Amino acid sequence: MITLAKDEYQKAQKAGLKEVRELTLKGRPTSPEVLDEVCPDVDKLAVQDVGSVEIPAGLIVGVKSAGRVPAFSPSFKPLLDEGTEFAAKWISLCDSHLGEAGIRDPILCYEYLGKFYVQEGNKRVSVLKYFDAASIPGVVKRVLPEEGDDPRLKAYSEFLEFYRGSKLYDIQFRRPGDYAKLAAYLGKEMGEPWSEDERRAFTGRYSYFLQAFTALGGEARGLLPEEALLLWLHVYSYKEFLESVTGDFKKTLGSLWSDVVATTQKESVSLKELPEKENPSIITRMTAPAALRVAFIHQKDTETSLWTTGHEKGRDYVEKALWDKLIVRSYFHADSPRETEELLEQAVADGAKVVFTTAPPLLRATLKAAVKYPKVKFFNCSADVPFSSVRGYYCRAYEAKFIMGAIAGAMSENNKIGYIADYPILGVPASINAFALGAQMTNPKAQIVLHWSCTPGNPLEPFAQEGIRVISNRDAPAPGQEYLKYGDFGTYYIEDDGTLTPLGAPCWLWGHFYERVLRSMLSGAWQQNRDTEEGINYWLGMDSGVIDVKLSPNVPEGVKSLTENLRKNIKSGAVSPFTRIVRSQDGALRCDGRELTNKELLYMDWLCENVTGRIPEFDQLLPISRALVRELGLHRESIPPEKEAQP
Repeated sequence: MITLAKDEYQKAQKAGLKEVRELTLKGRPTSPEVLDEVCPDVDKLAVQDVGSVEIPAGLIVGVKSAGRVPAFSPSFKPLLDEGTEFAAKWISLCDSHLGEAGIRDPILCYEYLGKFYVQEGNKRVSVLKYFDAASIPGVVKRVLPEEGDDPRLKAYSEFLEFYRGSKLYDIQFRRPGDYAKLAAYLGKEMGEPWSEDERRAFTGRYSYFLQAFTALGGEARGLLPEEALLLWLHVYSYKEFLESVTGDFKKTLGSLWSDVVATTQKESVSLKELPEKENPSIITRMTAPAALRVAFIHQKDTETSLWTTGHEKGRDYVEKALWDKLIVRSYFHADSPRETEELLEQAVADGAKVVFTTAPPLLRATLKAAVKYPKVKFFNCSADVPFSSVRGYYCRAYEAKFIMGAIAGAMSENNKIGYIADYPILGVPASINAFALGAQMTNPKAQIVLHWSCTPGNPLEPFAQEGIRVISNRDAPAPGQEYLKYGDFGTYYIEDDGTLTPLGAPCWLWGHFYERVLRSMLSGAWQQNRDTEEGINYWLGMDSGVIDVKLSPNVPEGVKSLTENLRKNIKSGAVSPFTRIVRSQDGALRCDGRELTNKELLYMDWLCENVTGRIPEFDQLLPISRALVRELGLHRESIPPEKEAQP
C-alpha cells in the first residue's frame, strides 16, 4: 500500500506545482491564507470553543500562522520534494487513509467569518482534500470579530444565530438577511433547533445541489451556491428540494440560470427610462408576430381597487390603439399566491404570449411562471425586479410630485403643508423630497409636515391642530376619477368652512407604456435585446407620457402657468427636481447640484431638511400594509421573512 501512497504523493505534488504556476501567471496568491495576516488582531479578539465539528472541506482555506505555508498550494496540495520529511509524513498519512485504519484524529483549527484556518493537522487536511473528502473532523475555536457596519460582518452575526439551531457550516452568506430568508423557506425560525434527521436531509440534498451548481459553471463565474439556493427556493418548494437529485437540480437550476446570475452579481439591476425603440432590422421585422395574445393579471378588481382601475384603463387604451393586432384578456382577484399561480396558468393555457401582472406582490408567482414558460414574455409592475426572466415597470412619480409641491407652496398661507404618504417603499422618499423641494421653490419658508396612512390613527387629524390648510393626500393611479371632487386623493386646500377645494394630483397613464412595449414586439425590435443576464426595469417619467399631472380648475391662472412650464421643462429634461443643493434632516449634504442617478433616486431613504416627520419602521405599520413593504420596502433585507408552511 505504501507504494500506492508514494504514487499519490507524486500526483498530488504535480497538481500542486501546476496550480502554483497557473496562479502565478494570473498574479494571484500561491499559498494558503494565513489567519494572522487576514486578521492581525486575531490574538486580541474573543475566542469561543465550538467543540467537535464536521468541517466542510471547501471552507478550510488556510493556516493559523505562516510556518508551513511554503509546503502547500492554496488548495493544500503538497509542494515539497518526495525526499523531505514532510513528504514522508504525507505518504504515511495517505497510506493510513487508503488502508483500514483511516485518518481518525481530528484537526485543530480556528474559524473566522465562516472560514477555517488549521493550527494542527495541515497534512491531514492536505491528504483528505486531495481525495475530495466532503468534510474533515476537527476541534474548532471560533474567533469573534468586532461589530461593524460592513455587510459581511452583519451577515456573520446572523450566521451565529442560524448556526445555534442548525449546527451547519455549509451555508455562508455575504448579505444581511439571507440566513433568515433561508430559515423561512425551510419552515424554520432563526435559532430554532434542527434534529439530526433534518440536518442530514438538508446537507445530503445540498450536496446534490452543489454538484449541479458546479456543473453549470457557477464556481467558475464566481457565483455563490448559497445565493443560487435562495433563488431556487423562491421558485420551488422545500419539499421539491428534498425530493431532488443532481439531475433534477441541473434541470431546474439550469432553467433559472440567467436569473441566478442577475440576482447574485452586483449592479445587476438595470433601470431603463423607455422600452426599445421601433428600429428593427429587416430580418427581425420578417420574424415579428402579426398579432399577440396579451393577458393582464390584477389583484382585486375595478370595483375595489383604484390601482387595478388604472391598469384596466391602460389595457383599454392599448386595446383600442392596436385593435387589429391584439387579443387581450384581463384576469382579476389574484389575491393570494395560489390564486395568482392559477390565473397565470390559465392565461398561458388561453394562449397568452405576453403577460402583465400589475402589482408588486404578484412578482414571485410571475417568476415561477416565467421559468416554467420561457417562450412567454412576463412583466411585473414593480420598481425593483432583479430577475432576467421578468421585466419590471414603474413610474418616476417624484417628477409629478415636484410640480404638486410647487402648487402647494404657492397656495400655502402659513408656510406649513401637510403630506400623507402611503408606504415606506422604493421611490416614495424621492416623491416626498421632490414635493418638499417644489414647495420650497415657490415658498422658500415652506415646511412639509409628514404623516403616513399605513400607520395606526387618522393622519389628517394632526394637520387641523396645526392650522395646516394645504394637504397632499394619497394619489389615485388613474385619470378621470372623481377623487378631486371629494378631496380624498391628491392635493387640496381646506377652506374656512371646512370644505375641500381640489388643486390637482399626479395621474398614471399606463396605456402609453403598454402601447410602447407591444408595438416594439409587433415590429420585431424586442428580440434585439432579449438575451440578458441582468434585471431590466423600466422606470417611466413624464417624458414617457405614463406619469403626468391633472389640475383642478380651482388652481389660479398664475400658478397654472407655472405648472405648465414645469411640465414642459421636466418632460424635455431641462428641469430636474434634485439638480440643486439638497440637505437631509440631519444636515448632511445629499446633493451638491449634480443630477442624481436613477438608482440614487429609487433607493433614496432619507428626507429633506424642510420635512418634519420620519420614515416608519416595519413593526409600526398596519398589518394590511406589510405585504407590499416586504416586496418593495426601503430596507427589505432587514425585515424578518415570514416562515413558510411545510407539507
